[in-house]
Amino acid sequence: MPVHRVWAPGNDQVHSWTLVTSQALDTAWRIAKGSVMLAVSFLVATLCYFRRLHLYVGRRLKWWIGYLQRKFKRNLSVEAEVDLLSYCAREWKGETPRAKLMWKAYEELFWRRHIKCVRPVKRDNYDALRSVLFQIFSQGLSFPSWMKEKDIVKLPEKLLFSQGCNWIQQYSFGPEKYTGSNVFGKLRKCVELLKMQWTEFSGIKDYHKRGSMCNILFSDAILEYKLYEALKFIMLYQVTEVYEQMKTKKVIPSLFRLLFSRETSSDPLSFMMNHLNSIGDTRGLEQIDMFVLGYSLEVKIKVFRLFKFNSRDFEVCYPEEPLREWPEISLLTENDRHYHIPVF
Repeated sequence: MPVHRVWAPGNDQVHSWTLVTSQALDTAWRIAKGSVMLAVSFLVATLCYFRRLHLYVGRRLKWWIGYLQRKFKRNLSVEAEVDLLSYCAREWKGETPRAKLMWKAYEELFWRRHIKCVRPVKRDNYDALRSVLFQIFSQGLSFPSWMKEKDIVKLPEKLLFSQGCNWIQQYSFGPEKYTGSNVFGKLRKCVELLKMQWTEFSGIKDYHKRGSMCNILFSDAILEYKLYEALKFIMLYQVTEVYEQMKTKKVIPSLFRLLFSRETSSDPLSFMMNHLNSIGDTRGLEQIDMFVLGYSLEVKIKVFRLFKFNSRDFEVCYPEEPLREWPEISLLTENDRHYHIPVF
């Protein structure tokens, strides 16, 4: 017998409420889901923005740090003392014949010559002049005897007006080329600076104070440049003086006879044009220039030529026979081009 379901008004109400609730929940879920997706998208965009900002700020900060370091960092043209054998180990690795030769040479200096440290010197075409002048100042050496008798600041004009050396207008300041009539004013300023600094350092008795002042002076590239050009001019002046003596048949040191016997330096003008002008620009000091430098400054420059180890030219002096008991300073070189300062 079939069963008849009885209709009741409450069933439609329940169904309606269920439908409404379901629709409300669905709507709420869509709204919540949209809000969450929007919030997530905003968060991702924000994170991407801050990531790009962080990278940009990092790059700019790195640039500014580098700029400030370059601007305020000292030149360090003469570095602090380094253990000699540690320096050798840093510079000469491997088992090549050259490296083995350098190791033997450095060990010779360390064990037999009692050189325990080295002060690395900036490698450029002024480094021989830098190594010599640094030691003159750090040791507080006095002026050469001939400088005590003359005002070296007036030497540029003396060469022109007293000795008729108008060719000096072709003097070059390292990388600078022809400077014309302005050369005298520039040379005078360079020589004046050399005289002032030399006078100051030679008057300081405290070794540590001289060392501190050297660290400051040899961190100023502009002042250094002027000092080295002054040394070059002092060399030229001495060559000119000795040349004038030779013309009057006076006895001159053998090193100058050798200098004037070369076609490229047969007189002061050719010496300046072919040799002196290029120092600091395309080359450093040659051996004959080292002789002239030692003679001009009245110092005996002892050089340990490491690439000549186990030969008679391993240790040389410029000049070989000083005219009197001149103070001695020492250099070491691996190739006759770049020089460093040994520390005993």
